[in-house]
Amino acid sequence: MNFEDDPTGQIAPKPPVENLNPEQRSPFSRGLQRETKRAAVLSCAAKLFNTKGARSTTLADVASRLGLTKTSLYYYVATKEDLIYQCYNANVRQAHQQVDAAEQLTDTPLDCLMYFLESQIATTLRALDDAGDFYAAPLEVASLAAEHREALEEEYRRLLRRLIELMQQGIDQGHIRPCNPVVTLRAILGALDWSFYWLYEMPREEAATVSGALRDLFSHGLLASPAQTQTNNLPGPEALTADDDIFDRDTQNRLKQEAFLRAGTRCFNQKGFSGTSLDEIAQQLQVSKGAFYYHFANKEALLTQCFDYTLDRLEQVMARVAALEASPVTKLEVACRHIFSLQNSEQGPLVHFNAITSLPPAVRQRLLARVGAVHGVLERFITDAIQQQLFRPVPAGIVIQLLTGALNAAMDLATWQSIDSLEQGASDYFSVFFQGLRVTEQV
Repeated sequence: MNFEDDPTGQIAPKPPVENLNPEQRSPFSRGLQRETKRAAVLSCAAKLFNTKGARSTTLADVASRLGLTKTSLYYYVATKEDLIYQCYNANVRQAHQQVDAAEQLTDTPLDCLMYFLESQIATTLRALDDAGDFYAAPLEVASLAAEHREALEEEYRRLLRRLIELMQQGIDQGHIRPCNPVVTLRAILGALDWSFYWLYEMPREEAATVSGALRDLFSHGLLASPAQTQTNNLPGPEALTADDDIFDRDTQNRLKQEAFLRAGTRCFNQKGFSGTSLDEIAQQLQVSKGAFYYHFANKEALLTQCFDYTLDRLEQVMARVAALEASPVTKLEVACRHIFSLQNSEQGPLVHFNAITSLPPAVRQRLLARVGAVHGVLERFITDAIQQQLFRPVPAGIVIQLLTGALNAAMDLATWQSIDSLEQGASDYFSVFFQGLRVTEQV
């Protein structure tokens, strides 16, 4: 698409093309031409944000991809902050539009929820096929100016309220089995948090089957028989935790480093790489900035070690769970519940996988190989359960991507609803994966 150089100036966000009146939709309309170009700017920026990170992407990067000068770009966005805000705002706006469409085209709350989820997948696939716009995953909202952050957070809360109300209506009408609607919805949306990344990498033939697999999983769950339920009296997280010798000098140094890693992880998860301040991390721990540099060369080294620390713990969990004398269903549940506990206890959280876009390609490739190995262990639990007819025949590779997205998103659950019991919280959170949403009589 060719762009004309336009006068620079600050512009307010414009309505989507579908909201323009008939005169504005005319091919001779300057408003339509400008809106089409602006949408292309946001789509290009969104794709870069999803692969490089919002703060790591420059206006020059976006202008270069579009064949624009940086001066020309200022006709569509006022600043880098404005560009990030507009991209994130476009994301939540299109989500509201998808809920609107789902409510008009479906008859039950369950079908409405499924239509919305499938629409989210379809939007990404259309963009990958050059048939639609890219939308930026809102990963760095916390780093925005207060006015923009608060506006986005309110719109997102409004979206969540709509979806939670749908879930509750489905329960009340008997279309959705009794469950905790807030926790269940967080697990479902969390399953899609990482989808913008793995859908980009997935072979197109397999990606085309994701919507059907998602509907099947969240409708019916993994368990092969309605008579099956999630396991109670599972081995607890304490059985998987080693004791430390707190009087050992090396242990003391390691514990100090781990304190930095946990504080860094919390900041990276909340504010993204560029929005994270080393001063803030040091202040949280009530230490000097020099204490930070004793353990880490720079902020990139800290994020890299946060990933390695997270993966060390995940690999330890996988090894110990794999060694249990238990069915593959129980092993999967133990692994999920232990990771949930790590995410929502003083031992956590684990670093959010989305932060990996801020690291250099070579480091990213190494870490993703470790992530893939962890996924492989979980996937074997599922394939073993399928072979033993304990799970329904599901596409294990797709299920694992959805499940690990939910595992990674479990760190945010306390912001949605207080967790009085880790055991009950984990049971509620993963029930949609094991039991689905549809009531038993309709299976």
